[in-house]
Amino acid sequence: MRYPDGGGLTAKQRAQREQVRFLAAELFVQGAAPPQVARRLQVSRKSTYAWHARWLEGGMDALRSKGPSGRPSRMKPDWRVWLAAELAKGPAAHGWAEDQRRTLARIARVIARRFHVRFSPAQTWRILRQMGWTAQVPVRRAAERDEDAVATWIKETWPRVERR
Repeated sequence: MRYPDGGGLTAKQRAQREQVRFLAAELFVQGAAPPQVARRLQVSRKSTYAWHARWLEGGMDALRSKGPSGRPSRMKPDWRVWLAAELAKGPAAHGWAEDQRRTLARIARVIARRFHVRFSPAQTWRILRQMGWTAQVPVRRAAERDEDAVATWIKETWPRVERR
């Protein structure tokens, strides 16, 4: 991957970088040399020399963003709309009535059933993050929780485990 945080730039970040390149092109038009542009825009000299070469060959169009790097996602935009609607229905609508957890494997299975495309849990998580979903923690405790058993475990079992 190009960036340590795990995956390229957002559209907004690409647009911001493109604006810096366009400012550099305006300075080139005014006769500024790449080292002067680098100082003025607070970017590396190497970048400004590369931008200058591209600008000389193709003008402003050569400095436009080429879009996101990497292969395009197999998860089409209209599939994402469908998936958001299906997730809103909840796990029970897809056959998980007794255990109402929404897991990445289950979501990947729902996608595979509908579109015949398999995604790994990591790919599924990336898709959900791009759609604006986050990891969720239950608001309430499980109805099946036995408070007496929990209290007994804390009093009797935990001290033995902690001593080890």
